[in-house]
Amino acid sequence: MKIRSITYFDNLQWPFDLERLQQAVEFIAIARSRFQAGGFEVQTTRVATPPFPLILGDKMAQEAVNFAEAFEERLISAGFNYASIGPALPEFPESYEILSEILANTRSVFVAGIISSCETGIDPRAIKLCASVIKRNSVISADGFDNLRFAALAKVPSGSPFLPAAYQKIDEKPAFAIATEAADLAVRAIKEAKNLESARTNLINNIEARASALTKLGNELAVSYGIQFAGIDFSFAPYPLAEQSIGTAIEQMGVPALGQNGSLAAVAILAEALDQARYPRVGFNGVMLPLLEDTVLAQRGKEEMLTLNDLLLYSTVCGTGLDTIPLPGEVSEEQIFAILLDLAALTQRLGKPLTARLMPIPGKSSGDMTDFDFEFFANSKVLNLKAQPLTGLLTGDEPYKLKSKVIEQRDKDG
Repeated sequence: MKIRSITYFDNLQWPFDLERLQQAVEFIAIARSRFQAGGFEVQTTRVATPPFPLILGDKMAQEAVNFAEAFEERLISAGFNYASIGPALPEFPESYEILSEILANTRSVFVAGIISSCETGIDPRAIKLCASVIKRNSVISADGFDNLRFAALAKVPSGSPFLPAAYQKIDEKPAFAIATEAADLAVRAIKEAKNLESARTNLINNIEARASALTKLGNELAVSYGIQFAGIDFSFAPYPLAEQSIGTAIEQMGVPALGQNGSLAAVAILAEALDQARYPRVGFNGVMLPLLEDTVLAQRGKEEMLTLNDLLLYSTVCGTGLDTIPLPGEVSEEQIFAILLDLAALTQRLGKPLTARLMPIPGKSSGDMTDFDFEFFANSKVLNLKAQPLTGLLTGDEPYKLKSKVIEQRDKDG
Protein backbone atom coordinates (compact mmCIF):
# COMPACT_ATOMS: atom_id res chain seq x y z
CA MET A 1 0.00 0.00 0.00
CA LYS A 2 1.16 3.54 -0.80
CA ILE A 3 -0.14 6.98 -0.09
CA ARG A 4 -1.47 8.16 -3.46
CA SER A 5 -1.74 11.70 -2.15
CA ILE A 6 -1.53 13.95 0.86
CA THR A 7 -4.05 16.61 -0.09
CA TYR A 8 -4.01 20.01 1.61
CA PHE A 9 -7.29 21.97 1.66
CA ASP A 10 -7.32 25.72 2.13
CA ASN A 11 -9.78 28.54 1.74
CA LEU A 12 -7.50 30.59 -0.51
CA GLN A 13 -8.44 34.05 -1.72
CA TRP A 14 -7.58 36.05 -4.85
CA PRO A 15 -5.27 37.90 -4.97
CA PHE A 16 -3.29 35.39 -2.93
CA ASP A 17 -2.31 35.81 0.68
CA LEU A 18 1.37 34.92 0.18
CA GLU A 19 1.91 34.09 3.85
CA ARG A 20 -0.93 31.58 3.69
CA LEU A 21 0.50 29.99 0.54
CA GLN A 22 3.86 29.65 2.27
CA GLN A 23 2.17 27.92 5.22
CA ALA A 24 0.74 25.35 2.82
CA VAL A 25 4.14 24.78 1.19
CA GLU A 26 5.95 24.36 4.49
CA PHE A 27 3.32 22.07 5.98
CA ILE A 28 3.12 19.71 3.03
CA ALA A 29 6.90 19.29 2.96
CA ILE A 30 6.87 18.33 6.63
CA ALA A 31 3.87 16.03 6.19
CA ARG A 32 5.50 14.19 3.27
CA SER A 33 8.66 13.71 5.31
CA ARG A 34 6.79 12.45 8.40
CA PHE A 35 4.67 9.92 6.52
CA GLN A 36 7.67 8.63 4.58
CA ALA A 37 9.67 8.32 7.80
CA GLY A 38 6.70 6.35 9.16
CA GLY A 39 7.14 3.75 6.42
CA PHE A 40 4.68 5.01 3.80
CA GLU A 41 5.74 5.88 0.26
CA VAL A 42 4.12 9.18 -0.72
CA GLN A 43 3.51 9.39 -4.46
CA THR A 44 2.14 12.93 -4.69
CA THR A 45 1.14 15.98 -2.70
CA ARG A 46 -1.85 18.03 -3.80
CA VAL A 47 -3.68 21.19 -2.84
CA ALA A 48 -7.38 22.02 -3.21
CA THR A 49 -9.36 25.23 -2.88
CA PRO A 50 -13.07 26.03 -2.62
CA PRO A 51 -14.92 26.12 -5.97
CA PHE A 52 -13.26 28.84 -8.02
CA PRO A 53 -16.57 30.65 -8.81
CA LEU A 54 -16.95 31.34 -5.07
CA ILE A 55 -13.37 32.61 -4.79
CA LEU A 56 -13.52 34.90 -7.82
CA GLY A 57 -17.14 36.07 -7.68
CA ASP A 58 -18.00 38.66 -10.32
CA LYS A 59 -14.37 38.64 -11.50
CA MET A 60 -14.59 35.01 -12.58
CA ALA A 61 -14.85 35.49 -16.35
CA GLN A 62 -11.88 37.86 -16.41
CA GLU A 63 -9.69 36.25 -13.73
CA ALA A 64 -10.26 32.46 -13.77
CA VAL A 65 -7.40 31.64 -16.13
CA ASN A 66 -5.03 34.08 -14.39
CA PHE A 67 -5.98 32.58 -11.03
CA ALA A 68 -5.30 29.02 -12.24
CA GLU A 69 -2.01 29.96 -13.89
CA ALA A 70 -0.77 31.84 -10.82
CA PHE A 71 -1.86 29.01 -8.54
CA GLU A 72 0.05 26.50 -10.63
CA GLU A 73 3.15 28.68 -10.90
CA ARG A 74 3.42 29.36 -7.18
CA LEU A 75 2.46 26.01 -5.66
CA ILE A 76 3.68 23.47 -8.19
CA SER A 77 7.10 25.10 -8.34
CA ALA A 78 7.16 25.10 -4.52
CA GLY A 79 6.68 21.35 -4.14
CA PHE A 80 3.07 20.36 -4.77
CA ASN A 81 2.51 17.92 -7.65
CA TYR A 82 -1.07 18.84 -8.54
CA ALA A 83 -3.69 21.43 -7.67
CA SER A 84 -7.49 21.50 -7.79
CA ILE A 85 -9.46 24.73 -7.99
CA GLY A 86 -12.76 22.97 -7.41
CA PRO A 87 -15.87 22.52 -9.53
CA ALA A 88 -17.94 24.77 -11.72
CA LEU A 89 -21.31 25.32 -10.06
CA PRO A 90 -24.86 25.24 -11.52
CA GLU A 91 -25.68 28.60 -9.94
CA PHE A 92 -22.82 30.04 -12.02
CA PRO A 93 -23.50 28.46 -15.45
CA GLU A 94 -20.81 30.63 -17.02
CA SER A 95 -18.24 28.86 -14.80
CA TYR A 96 -18.49 25.73 -16.99
CA GLU A 97 -17.63 27.75 -20.09
CA ILE A 98 -14.16 28.70 -18.76
CA LEU A 99 -13.02 25.19 -17.76
CA SER A 100 -11.47 24.17 -21.07
CA GLU A 101 -9.52 27.40 -21.27
CA ILE A 102 -8.18 26.80 -17.76
CA LEU A 103 -7.01 23.31 -18.74
CA ALA A 104 -5.49 24.56 -21.99
CA ASN A 105 -3.37 27.08 -20.10
CA THR A 106 -2.16 24.83 -17.28
CA ARG A 107 -0.59 21.38 -16.93
CA SER A 108 -1.07 20.46 -13.27
CA VAL A 109 -4.42 22.08 -12.42
CA PHE A 110 -7.54 19.94 -12.10
CA VAL A 111 -11.14 21.12 -12.39
CA ALA A 112 -14.62 19.60 -12.17
CA GLY A 113 -18.29 20.34 -12.76
CA ILE A 114 -21.30 19.60 -10.55
CA ILE A 115 -24.11 17.65 -12.24
CA SER A 116 -26.06 16.47 -9.19
CA SER A 117 -26.24 17.54 -5.55
CA CYS A 118 -28.21 16.91 -2.37
CA GLU A 119 -29.78 20.35 -2.59
CA THR A 120 -30.95 20.50 -6.21
CA GLY A 121 -30.99 16.85 -7.25
CA ILE A 122 -30.24 16.09 -10.91
CA ASP A 123 -29.47 19.22 -12.93
CA PRO A 124 -29.92 18.48 -16.66
CA ARG A 125 -28.62 21.89 -17.69
CA ALA A 126 -25.39 21.31 -15.73
CA ILE A 127 -25.10 17.84 -17.26
CA LYS A 128 -25.35 19.37 -20.74
CA LEU A 129 -22.71 21.92 -19.81
CA CYS A 130 -20.37 19.16 -18.57
CA ALA A 131 -20.95 17.15 -21.75
CA SER A 132 -19.88 20.20 -23.73
CA VAL A 133 -16.80 20.65 -21.50
CA ILE A 134 -15.74 17.01 -22.07
CA LYS A 135 -16.09 17.43 -25.82
CA ARG A 136 -14.06 20.67 -25.83
CA ASN A 137 -11.39 19.23 -23.55
CA SER A 138 -10.89 16.29 -25.89
CA VAL A 139 -9.28 18.47 -28.57
CA ILE A 140 -7.01 20.59 -26.38
CA SER A 141 -4.24 18.12 -27.19
CA ALA A 142 -4.03 15.59 -30.01
CA ASP A 143 -4.45 12.54 -27.76
CA GLY A 144 -7.42 13.72 -25.68
CA PHE A 145 -5.35 13.48 -22.50
CA ASP A 146 -6.61 16.70 -20.91
CA ASN A 147 -9.90 15.13 -19.82
CA LEU A 148 -7.81 13.32 -17.20
CA ARG A 149 -7.93 16.64 -15.34
CA PHE A 150 -11.71 17.02 -15.45
CA ALA A 151 -14.54 15.10 -13.80
CA ALA A 152 -18.30 15.47 -13.61
CA LEU A 153 -19.29 15.25 -9.94
CA ALA A 154 -22.57 13.73 -8.83
CA LYS A 155 -23.41 14.28 -5.17
CA VAL A 156 -19.72 14.53 -4.24
CA PRO A 157 -19.16 16.41 -0.96
CA SER A 158 -16.13 18.53 -0.18
CA GLY A 159 -13.04 16.99 1.38
CA SER A 160 -12.19 14.07 -0.92
CA PRO A 161 -8.39 13.87 -1.29
CA PHE A 162 -8.66 12.32 -4.77
CA LEU A 163 -8.49 14.66 -7.77
CA PRO A 164 -10.41 15.88 -9.77
CA ALA A 165 -13.06 15.55 -7.02
CA ALA A 166 -11.13 17.50 -4.37
CA TYR A 167 -12.43 20.84 -3.15
CA GLN A 168 -12.73 22.75 0.11
CA LYS A 169 -15.83 24.33 1.62
CA ILE A 170 -15.76 28.09 1.49
CA ASP A 171 -14.62 29.76 4.73
CA GLU A 172 -13.32 26.54 6.34
CA LYS A 173 -9.96 26.36 8.10
CA PRO A 174 -6.99 24.52 6.54
CA ALA A 175 -7.11 20.73 6.65
CA PHE A 176 -5.37 17.75 5.10
CA ALA A 177 -6.45 14.24 4.14
CA ILE A 178 -4.90 11.03 2.87
CA ALA A 179 -5.76 9.15 -0.33
CA THR A 180 -4.42 5.59 -0.54
CA GLU A 181 -3.32 3.35 -3.39
CA ALA A 182 -4.39 0.10 -1.79
CA ALA A 183 -5.52 -2.40 -4.42
CA ASP A 184 -2.50 -4.55 -3.56
CA LEU A 185 -3.92 -5.15 -0.06
CA ALA A 186 -6.96 -6.78 -1.64
CA VAL A 187 -4.79 -8.86 -3.98
CA ARG A 188 -2.69 -10.25 -1.11
CA ALA A 189 -5.60 -10.82 1.26
CA ILE A 190 -7.44 -12.90 -1.33
CA LYS A 191 -4.35 -14.77 -2.53
CA GLU A 192 -3.46 -15.87 1.02
CA ALA A 193 -7.01 -16.81 2.09
CA LYS A 194 -8.52 -20.31 2.34
CA ASN A 195 -12.07 -19.08 1.93
CA LEU A 196 -14.07 -15.91 1.40
CA GLU A 197 -14.55 -15.20 5.10
CA SER A 198 -10.84 -15.42 5.87
CA ALA A 199 -10.11 -13.15 2.89
CA ARG A 200 -12.60 -10.62 4.24
CA THR A 201 -11.16 -10.81 7.77
CA ASN A 202 -7.58 -10.50 6.52
CA LEU A 203 -8.48 -7.52 4.39
CA ILE A 204 -10.29 -5.68 7.18
CA ASN A 205 -7.39 -6.30 9.58
CA ASN A 206 -4.84 -5.07 7.02
CA ILE A 207 -6.86 -1.93 6.29
CA GLU A 208 -7.28 -1.15 9.97
CA ALA A 209 -3.60 -1.73 10.78
CA ARG A 210 -2.40 0.66 8.09
CA ALA A 211 -5.17 3.16 8.74
CA SER A 212 -4.24 3.19 12.43
CA ALA A 213 -0.63 4.06 11.61
CA LEU A 214 -1.75 6.76 9.14
CA THR A 215 -4.18 8.20 11.70
CA LYS A 216 -1.54 8.36 14.41
CA LEU A 217 0.81 10.30 12.15
CA GLY A 218 -2.03 12.52 10.91
CA ASN A 219 -3.18 13.38 14.41
CA GLU A 220 0.37 14.17 15.52
CA LEU A 221 0.76 16.59 12.61
CA ALA A 222 -2.60 18.17 13.38
CA VAL A 223 -1.66 18.82 17.01
CA SER A 224 1.82 20.12 16.14
CA TYR A 225 0.74 22.51 13.39
CA GLY A 226 -2.88 23.37 14.17
CA ILE A 227 -4.14 22.01 10.86
CA GLN A 228 -7.10 19.64 10.95
CA PHE A 229 -6.54 16.02 9.94
CA ALA A 230 -9.77 15.33 8.02
CA GLY A 231 -9.29 11.56 7.60
CA ILE A 232 -8.48 8.87 5.05
CA ASP A 233 -10.04 7.87 1.75
CA PHE A 234 -9.03 4.20 1.71
CA SER A 235 -10.48 3.52 -1.72
CA PHE A 236 -8.91 0.57 -3.53
CA ALA A 237 -7.09 2.67 -6.13
CA PRO A 238 -4.88 0.57 -8.47
CA TYR A 239 -1.57 1.03 -10.26
CA PRO A 240 -0.98 -0.55 -13.72
CA LEU A 241 0.82 -3.69 -12.51
CA ALA A 242 -0.90 -7.05 -12.04
CA GLU A 243 -0.02 -7.26 -8.34
CA GLN A 244 -1.50 -3.79 -7.78
CA SER A 245 -4.65 -4.31 -9.85
CA ILE A 246 -8.14 -4.38 -8.39
CA GLY A 247 -9.02 -6.49 -11.42
CA THR A 248 -6.53 -9.11 -10.21
CA ALA A 249 -8.23 -9.19 -6.81
CA ILE A 250 -11.66 -9.64 -8.39
CA GLU A 251 -10.50 -12.48 -10.63
CA GLN A 252 -8.65 -14.19 -7.79
CA MET A 253 -12.02 -14.56 -6.06
CA GLY A 254 -13.07 -16.86 -8.87
CA VAL A 255 -14.44 -14.65 -11.65
CA PRO A 256 -12.99 -16.11 -14.91
CA ALA A 257 -12.69 -12.64 -16.43
CA LEU A 258 -13.74 -9.26 -15.09
CA GLY A 259 -16.92 -8.28 -16.89
CA GLN A 260 -18.49 -11.72 -16.59
CA ASN A 261 -21.22 -12.54 -14.09
CA GLY A 262 -19.88 -12.72 -10.57
CA SER A 263 -17.89 -9.52 -11.02
CA LEU A 264 -20.54 -7.41 -9.29
CA ALA A 265 -20.59 -9.77 -6.30
CA ALA A 266 -16.80 -9.53 -6.03
CA VAL A 267 -16.90 -5.72 -6.11
CA ALA A 268 -19.61 -5.74 -3.44
CA ILE A 269 -17.54 -8.01 -1.18
CA LEU A 270 -14.50 -5.74 -1.47
CA ALA A 271 -16.62 -2.66 -0.80
CA GLU A 272 -18.19 -4.29 2.26
CA ALA A 273 -14.76 -4.95 3.74
CA LEU A 274 -14.05 -1.22 3.46
CA ASP A 275 -17.39 -0.48 5.13
CA GLN A 276 -16.57 -2.75 8.07
CA ALA A 277 -13.05 -1.44 8.68
CA ARG A 278 -12.78 1.22 11.37
CA TYR A 279 -10.84 4.40 10.67
CA PRO A 280 -11.55 8.15 10.25
CA ARG A 281 -13.19 8.50 6.84
CA VAL A 282 -13.32 11.19 4.23
CA GLY A 283 -14.14 10.96 0.54
CA PHE A 284 -15.31 7.86 -1.34
CA ASN A 285 -13.92 4.80 0.46
CA GLY A 286 -15.00 2.59 -2.41
CA VAL A 287 -13.72 0.29 -5.13
CA MET A 288 -12.07 2.33 -7.86
CA LEU A 289 -12.34 0.83 -11.34
CA PRO A 290 -10.39 3.21 -13.63
CA LEU A 291 -10.17 1.40 -16.95
CA LEU A 292 -6.90 2.97 -18.10
CA GLU A 293 -5.16 2.85 -14.69
CA ASP A 294 -5.53 -0.89 -14.06
CA THR A 295 -3.72 -3.60 -16.05
CA VAL A 296 -6.49 -6.18 -15.79
CA LEU A 297 -9.30 -3.72 -16.50
CA ALA A 298 -7.38 -2.47 -19.53
CA GLN A 299 -6.88 -6.04 -20.77
CA ARG A 300 -10.56 -6.90 -20.38
CA GLY A 301 -11.36 -3.72 -22.26
CA LYS A 302 -9.07 -4.88 -25.08
CA GLU A 303 -10.92 -8.19 -25.14
CA GLU A 304 -14.25 -6.32 -25.23
CA MET A 305 -15.22 -8.25 -22.12
CA LEU A 306 -15.67 -5.12 -20.02
CA THR A 307 -18.06 -2.38 -21.13
CA LEU A 308 -19.05 1.07 -19.96
CA ASN A 309 -22.40 -0.26 -18.82
CA ASP A 310 -20.65 -2.98 -16.78
CA LEU A 311 -18.63 -0.32 -14.97
CA LEU A 312 -21.75 1.74 -14.37
CA LEU A 313 -23.45 -1.36 -12.93
CA TYR A 314 -20.56 -2.04 -10.55
CA SER A 315 -20.84 1.53 -9.29
CA THR A 316 -24.16 0.58 -7.71
CA VAL A 317 -22.37 -1.57 -5.11
CA CYS A 318 -19.78 1.04 -4.14
CA GLY A 319 -17.62 1.56 -7.08
CA THR A 320 -16.75 5.23 -7.38
CA GLY A 321 -18.07 5.90 -10.87
CA LEU A 322 -16.83 5.92 -14.46
CA ASP A 323 -13.12 6.64 -14.44
CA THR A 324 -10.60 7.12 -17.28
CA ILE A 325 -13.00 5.70 -19.87
CA PRO A 326 -11.68 5.93 -23.47
CA LEU A 327 -14.48 6.93 -25.86
CA PRO A 328 -14.61 7.43 -29.64
CA GLY A 329 -13.42 10.85 -30.73
CA GLU A 330 -16.63 11.43 -32.66
CA VAL A 331 -18.87 10.89 -29.60
CA SER A 332 -21.47 13.65 -29.47
CA GLU A 333 -22.38 15.91 -26.56
CA GLU A 334 -25.84 14.33 -26.65
CA GLN A 335 -24.38 10.83 -26.15
CA ILE A 336 -22.19 12.06 -23.30
CA PHE A 337 -25.28 13.68 -21.74
CA ALA A 338 -27.07 10.31 -21.73
CA ILE A 339 -24.13 8.65 -19.92
CA LEU A 340 -23.88 11.39 -17.31
CA LEU A 341 -27.63 11.38 -16.74
CA ASP A 342 -27.49 7.69 -15.82
CA LEU A 343 -24.67 8.38 -13.38
CA ALA A 344 -26.56 11.26 -11.77
CA ALA A 345 -29.68 9.11 -11.40
CA LEU A 346 -27.66 6.44 -9.57
CA THR A 347 -26.37 8.96 -7.06
CA GLN A 348 -29.88 10.16 -6.28
CA ARG A 349 -31.41 6.72 -5.83
CA LEU A 350 -28.46 5.21 -3.96
CA GLY A 351 -27.57 8.25 -1.87
CA LYS A 352 -23.87 8.00 -2.71
CA PRO A 353 -21.24 10.07 -4.54
CA LEU A 354 -20.05 9.13 -8.03
CA THR A 355 -17.84 10.78 -10.62
CA ALA A 356 -17.33 10.48 -14.37
CA ARG A 357 -13.97 11.02 -16.05
CA LEU A 358 -14.69 10.36 -19.71
CA MET A 359 -11.94 10.61 -22.34
CA PRO A 360 -12.97 10.95 -26.00
CA ILE A 361 -9.86 10.31 -28.11
CA PRO A 362 -9.56 12.40 -31.31
CA GLY A 363 -9.25 10.28 -34.42
CA LYS A 364 -10.03 7.05 -32.59
CA SER A 365 -13.09 4.87 -33.12
CA SER A 366 -14.59 2.03 -31.09
CA GLY A 367 -12.14 -0.87 -31.01
CA ASP A 368 -9.04 1.23 -31.71
CA MET A 369 -6.16 0.98 -29.23
CA THR A 370 -5.18 3.97 -27.13
CA ASP A 371 -1.52 4.95 -27.23
CA PHE A 372 -0.90 7.03 -24.11
CA ASP A 373 2.63 7.30 -22.75
CA PHE A 374 1.87 7.92 -19.08
CA GLU A 375 3.20 6.12 -16.01
CA PHE A 376 -0.22 5.64 -14.42
CA PHE A 377 -1.94 4.30 -17.59
CA ALA A 378 -2.27 0.89 -19.19
CA ASN A 379 -3.49 1.21 -22.78
CA SER A 380 -6.74 -0.40 -23.84
CA LYS A 381 -9.35 -0.26 -26.59
CA VAL A 382 -11.72 2.62 -27.13
CA LEU A 383 -15.05 1.37 -25.81
CA ASN A 384 -18.08 0.73 -27.94
CA LEU A 385 -21.00 2.97 -26.98
CA LYS A 386 -24.65 2.03 -26.63
CA ALA A 387 -25.50 5.64 -25.83
CA GLN A 388 -27.63 7.53 -28.33
CA PRO A 389 -29.10 11.04 -28.10
CA LEU A 390 -32.16 11.18 -25.84
CA THR A 391 -35.48 12.73 -26.78
CA GLY A 392 -38.62 13.92 -25.04
CA LEU A 393 -38.96 14.56 -21.33
CA LEU A 394 -35.44 13.43 -20.46
CA THR A 395 -33.95 16.35 -22.39
CA GLY A 396 -35.60 19.12 -20.33
CA ASP A 397 -33.51 21.65 -18.38
CA GLU A 398 -35.34 21.83 -15.05
CA PRO A 399 -33.62 20.19 -12.03
CA TYR A 400 -35.46 17.33 -10.36
CA LYS A 401 -34.95 15.07 -7.37
CA LEU A 402 -35.26 11.31 -7.14
CA LYS A 403 -36.02 10.07 -3.65
CA SER A 404 -33.52 7.59 -2.26
CA LYS A 405 -34.90 4.46 -0.64
CA VAL A 406 -31.54 4.01 1.06
CA ILE A 407 -31.75 7.41 2.77
CA GLU A 408 -35.46 7.00 3.55
CA GLN A 409 -34.74 3.70 5.29
CA ARG A 410 -31.84 5.23 7.25
CA ASP A 411 -34.12 8.04 8.42
CA LYS A 412 -36.81 5.52 9.39
CA ASP A 413 -34.33 3.41 11.35
CA GLY A 414 -32.84 6.46 13.06
